[in-house]
Amino acid sequence: MYIKNREELTSHGYKKGREVAINILEHTLYALDPYVATKRLVSLRGEILTVGHLQFDLSQRGNIYVLGGGKATFAIAKALEEILGERIAEGLIVVKNGQDGILKKISIRRAAHPVPDKEGLDAAKEIKMLAEKASDNDIVFCAITGGSSSLMPLPADDITLEEKRQINKVLLASGATIREINAVRKHLSAIKGGRLALSIFPAEIINLTVSDVIGDPLDYITDPTVPDTSTFPDAIHVLEKYDLWDKFPESAIHYLQNATSEMETPKNFGEFESKVHSFILVKSRVACDAAAEKAVEQGYKPLVLTTALEGESREVGIVFAGIAKEVVCNNRPLSPPCAIIAGGETTVKIDNGYGQGGPNQEFALGAASHITPYDKVTVAAIDTDGTDGPTDIAGGLTDSSTISRAKTNNLDVFRRLHEHDASSVLLSTGDAIITGHTGTNANDLKLVLIGDI
Repeated sequence: MYIKNREELTSHGYKKGREVAINILEHTLYALDPYVATKRLVSLRGEILTVGHLQFDLSQRGNIYVLGGGKATFAIAKALEEILGERIAEGLIVVKNGQDGILKKISIRRAAHPVPDKEGLDAAKEIKMLAEKASDNDIVFCAITGGSSSLMPLPADDITLEEKRQINKVLLASGATIREINAVRKHLSAIKGGRLALSIFPAEIINLTVSDVIGDPLDYITDPTVPDTSTFPDAIHVLEKYDLWDKFPESAIHYLQNATSEMETPKNFGEFESKVHSFILVKSRVACDAAAEKAVEQGYKPLVLTTALEGESREVGIVFAGIAKEVVCNNRPLSPPCAIIAGGETTVKIDNGYGQGGPNQEFALGAASHITPYDKVTVAAIDTDGTDGPTDIAGGLTDSSTISRAKTNNLDVFRRLHEHDASSVLLSTGDAIITGHTGTNANDLKLVLIGDI
């Protein structure tokens, strides 16, 4: 079971709705398991390695390497190690602090997320050195997944780690989308935006990844090893759009403003283009599809509203509360019992307050603040990696009782939301979802259950 505090979450409020919501979340997280997906995609029989539609005769190949970083990377590496065993010549992955696990052939480094640290910097240097070992006849599996931007920080020349940390903090608090954030980070990196692939060539690259970005764009989910579609002007536009110039270190501003065409990220790999094979083990829509499947099983009519949800988390939560009211009052767009489902990546713009929280916690609490009169509406929102924002909380599970319990504990929910301090409220009311590291990292999931079965 993924959710560790199920008993607490179902001890109050609308218990039946909470039970169903947890069942849906559990089913969804299992469907997102990259270990299972890797085992389905990759197999070895004798000397023949099969990866999807590809086959490799290992008797005619050189070394096999495994490298990568991210919050879903360990599960992929574990599966590859079980499949390939001693055939792996060397491997190195970097995962988030707190992710447990042991591998025999593949070395593990642990580092900080979402703000990078020296351990991540050292690991990124090691990964680049391993990439440079690969030669013409070798195969390099690249398990680069969500979180790698922070876990594999190798800044461009003249940008220090501390400046890289400052850049990450500013971007994460700006309200920019993950695509916008990554457009900047790729252009301030020595290995992102396809540059790591240049170190691997002429070896063959097999990318195995999990999508945590709307639309599954490869250059935003495994960007160090695929061509980049963003440009320096795109990165500069993000700073202008969110008024970040005065918040960035001078070295980064100078680097962006004085970039030449030679400094641009590769838009194709030329003669090596055919040597890159990319497989998305878990696509962004899988979370919503799995949630809808389980909702039907639980007796709820599902509506996948979108798999491309964006916006300010608290406000989006209020919008979903409005949809729930429409269902209760007017039986549209569905009649109860039903499940409104969405996936995507909502954001939080930190312009005041210093509380603890994350986008899914703010969504769940924002929705709760507007469903108080309706006793059979349940709201759940999780970051599928198990850590929402810079917290150890996966998300929130709320209903009409959440606000009243917060008041009993002398908590002003509206003030806490304004200060981006959702965690303190959800922990106090027993509505914080705790999973620990799930081993995957797909899109966030938002779920609203309306009515009784």
